[in-house]
Order: sequence, then structure tokens, then C-alpha cells
Amino acid sequence: MSGLMSRAALRHTSLRTLPQASHPARCSGIRHASRYPGHAPPRPGIRGRSIVAITIAGGVLAGAATAAYPLVFGDKNGPTIPQAEIEFEKKRKAARNKEENRDIISSQHVQVRNSWENPGVYAWGSNVGKAVAPESKETVVKTPKRIGWFDGMLLRDLKIDQEFGVAATENGDLVQWGTGYSLEDPTPQYTLRGKDITKLAISRDRILALSKGGSVYSLPVARRDQLGGAKADDSSSWMSFWSSPGSSINYRQIKPANLGWGEKVVDISSGLEHALLLTSSGRVFSAASSSQAFPSKGQLGIPGLTFMTRPQGPVDQPHEIGTLKGFKGKKIATGDYHSLVLDDEGRVFAFGDNSVGQLGFYPDADVPAIDSPSLLPFNKFYKGTEFSPRVTSIAAGGSNSFFAVDAKRVAQPGAAASEVTAPARALGKIVADTWAAGEGIYGCLGTGKWTHISNGPNKIKALSGLFEWDERSNEVIPIRLARMSVGSTHTAAVMDNVTYVDASGKTNENDTNWGADIVWWGGNEHYQLGNGKRSNSNAPIYIAPLDGGAGDAKAGRKGEEHRFQITPRQTVRLGKDGKGRKVSVEQRVECGRFVTAVYSGT
Repeated sequence: MSGLMSRAALRHTSLRTLPQASHPARCSGIRHASRYPGHAPPRPGIRGRSIVAITIAGGVLAGAATAAYPLVFGDKNGPTIPQAEIEFEKKRKAARNKEENRDIISSQHVQVRNSWENPGVYAWGSNVGKAVAPESKETVVKTPKRIGWFDGMLLRDLKIDQEFGVAATENGDLVQWGTGYSLEDPTPQYTLRGKDITKLAISRDRILALSKGGSVYSLPVARRDQLGGAKADDSSSWMSFWSSPGSSINYRQIKPANLGWGEKVVDISSGLEHALLLTSSGRVFSAASSSQAFPSKGQLGIPGLTFMTRPQGPVDQPHEIGTLKGFKGKKIATGDYHSLVLDDEGRVFAFGDNSVGQLGFYPDADVPAIDSPSLLPFNKFYKGTEFSPRVTSIAAGGSNSFFAVDAKRVAQPGAAASEVTAPARALGKIVADTWAAGEGIYGCLGTGKWTHISNGPNKIKALSGLFEWDERSNEVIPIRLARMSVGSTHTAAVMDNVTYVDASGKTNENDTNWGADIVWWGGNEHYQLGNGKRSNSNAPIYIAPLDGGAGDAKAGRKGEEHRFQITPRQTVRLGKDGKGRKVSVEQRVECGRFVTAVYSGT
């Protein structure tokens, strides 16, 4: 029983901040919004002491008024006090077995189970290009809807735009759909096969596909371009003899020059016209990724490089970013026309378009772009706060950039004892913050403000300074971001909160699974936030479960409002009642241009 109570308390615990008076971040009720889908997370209300005081005062006044009533009005009987009506909780549906009991008591458990029994792809938002609902005539899909073609499938990666979608299947083949791929038949179809693709990136009109072996392939989005151009020559590889029919389409191979022994490309990211490539040695290369225009806003990170000054060779040949030599890249991210690089020391380099402050620097109308990687001074943003920052993750999309920061509490050098506000036990504690930069007119910053441009990174208070109790480590821990996906005008953030997916036939009947919290904000003009509304949101909100509440209704909770929680990675048996094949699977979110998708990833 004690274990059960502990887990229940863990799921519904308040988010608490450590005693850090000087830290500006507030505590947000991320874990308490199951009753508020489509709304911002609720803030802590009046303190308990104030509530008690108000209650006592109200009781005294009420008692005095009751006693004085007959003296003033001469009514010996006094006022009639209405009798309270007792309302009993509706009788709960009787469970036939352990699993059904779990469904009845927990919406989160239903969501986790459904993600395992029915893997696939949900999508919503703009459907003008048939990317969200290929077989539907609707121009918008207001709430999550399954793409039936992917039912029961696991994917290695998925990227989606309002005109087209592309996915890497479980065995590494490419599937494309949407009118951007084919006006005649926008339904999903296999294209590039036999390349063992693990990761995807998309530009305005091309797809970049990274193979397990580190090869990078570039192919047109449109089917007519895939079939009409010159085919790539794979004669140097013995595998070309055994290639499948899908490899006969038009594609190019992007090959960084002078890679070291055993060095290979391990990550790719693309904007509308450019791409970044990260190698296993931490080197960063940039290349043109669109056939429609050559990058011209400094996003390649090579000063002076233009279409006219480019070296001889293919237009899309990769160039090593010389300014970053000596720094070991850890993560890369790209917006429409800008780039971010995070190194292994927590330093962020930004370059490209800065017209709305998306690089994190003050925008200058006379110099709207920065063509060389420039270091973001995050220490400056924490000056005087007794915190030392280290950027742990980056994300970008559209005209926005996001930074996840671990801020460690430290003693300030040379500070007098009277100036130190933090107790010794608080030194070394980590506070996880999230910062945003760029355009905010659609609410893209998530700061609660409608800002045209940003003069520097702005803290997202709803996603900063959050804590929870970890039963495993028996301590309070910061809630970080697990991952972010940034579209052209909207963003989704998956929280790295404590999850539980170990309920089984061997555990208590009240032992339930629950996933990670996920929030959304930004533009909603095409219903891409998934809450069924069209109003933009300048602060993080929750949405309802992907099935629209069907699972809750089946469990006897029809009409109740719950939030969507995304299922973390777990090795399970798929299919009804877990009778299918055994595999490691998780749910992932992908935000694109006015569209959103959630898929089952392997």
C-alpha cells in the first residue's frame, strides 16, 4: 500500500522550487493540468496561510451577522439557512480484470496502452497539400487524426510539411506522400529503398536522408523530378549490383571531403535552403539543400560564400565551417535561414539571418545577417544571479531558436559572507531553464507576450525552474526538456519528467503507467496546435489525448477532460493485450510548416 501511495503522490505531486530567493524563475504546475487541456498550466494560487485567515475572518463575520439579525429586524426565528445537498460520486464501472481496472482509474494508462497496442501516425493542421489526411478533402484537420496507411507501423524518423511528408520505415526505406510529392496520387508510396535510412531532414524542395553507415542522400520531393533526372552512379559500391528498384530514382550523395579514419556523418538538419552536417569527430559542415535558391543570408557560416564565389564542383557540396575548427560540435539545429551549433562545453554558436533576433543577438536593420559563427554570451544572461549556466540542448525552426540551460548555483568569487544569500546546502544545485529568441508575433516565443522581435534570449518562465520528487533517487530533481520540435510558427516541448511504464500482470491492480508531459505554443492559424481552436497561444498549453477521449469514454469517463501524455521508450510486445512481437518503441512529435504529427518511433 505504501508503494502505491507513493506512486500516486508522485504522479500528482506539486512542482516545487528549491529555496533560491535570488533565482528569477517561478514554479509552474506542469503536472497538474489534466483538467485544463487547451489552456495554460495553472499557477500556484493563494498561500494556505492566507486561505486560513480568510476562512476564519469570513466565519467570524458570518456568525456576527447571524447573531445580530433578530436584534435589528425583530425576527426571533432568524434567517433561513439553506440545507446543503449531499452529492455522491457516481458508481464506478466494475472492472472484470486487472488491466480494465487500470483503464478505469487512469487516463494516462489508457494512452500508454493504446500507443503499444495500436502504433502508427497521428497528424493535424493544414491539409491543403494532403500531408495530414491524404485521402480527405478537408483543408484543415482540427484535432489529431490517424493516417491509416501507417497503422501498426514503427518509423525511424518522420518529417512533415503542409505540402508533403516523408518517413523512414523500420527497415530504412523511404515513404513519401502529399501533393508536393504527387498531385495525381498523394497517398503514401515507397520511393528510395535499400539505403538503411535512419534520419531525415527537409528543405523547400528536397529531402536529405542519413543512412546508418553515415552516407547522406539528397533527392527531390516531387515524384516527377525523381523519375526525370539523371540517376546517381553507385558503381563504386558493390552494393549497387544488389540495389532494389527504388534506388533507380534521381538522387545525389552529399560527401564531406577529407573525413578522418572512421569519421562519418552522424546528424543532419536543414532549413529552407541550407543544411548542416555533424560528424562523429564533432566537425560541422554546411551545404546548399534546395535546388530553387542558393543560401544568401549567412546561414552557411562561410564568410563571403555566395553562388558566384562558390568553389568548383557540385552546387550542394559540403563546406567545413572553418570558424568552428577547434570546437567539438555536439548538436546542430537550423531554422528557415539561420543555424545553431552547440559544442561539448555547452557553448552556442549562431549564424545566418538575424532580422528578428533569432540568433539571440540584438537585431540590426543595417546588418540583418551574421555570416560567421558567433558565440552567444549566456554567462551575461545570468550575471548577478549566483548561477553558472551551461547550455545542454538547442532547437530551431522558422524564425526562432530555443536553448535548454542547466544553471548551477555557485558561490560568487570575492563575495562577502553577508552578500551570499544561498545556504551552503544549495550550492551545486541545478535549475533547468528554457530560453527563446526570434519572432513572437504568433506567440512563438512561449513567454506569454506577443513580441514582433526579440532583443536577446527571453526566458520561458512556464518551462523554467521546475522540480519534482524522484522516488528512485529519493530527492527533488529539476524537470528538464527531453526534446523540442519547432515548426515554422509553432513548437512542441516534451518534458523530461519522471515517467512510469512498468505496470504488468505481476504488479498491483492499481499500478498504472504514465508518460511524459508535452506542451505546445505558437501559431494556430491552421489548427496546428491540436486543441481544436484557431487562436494562437503565446504560452505553453496542453491538448487532449490523441484519441479524442474515446479511451476515456470506454473506461466510463465520458465528458472528463484529460491531457495528452507522450509515451517514453520501453521494450514491449505490440498488439492487442501485448501478444505481438517484442520491440523497443517510443512516441515522438514532429512540428512542420503549419502541421504536426505524433508517431511511433523505433
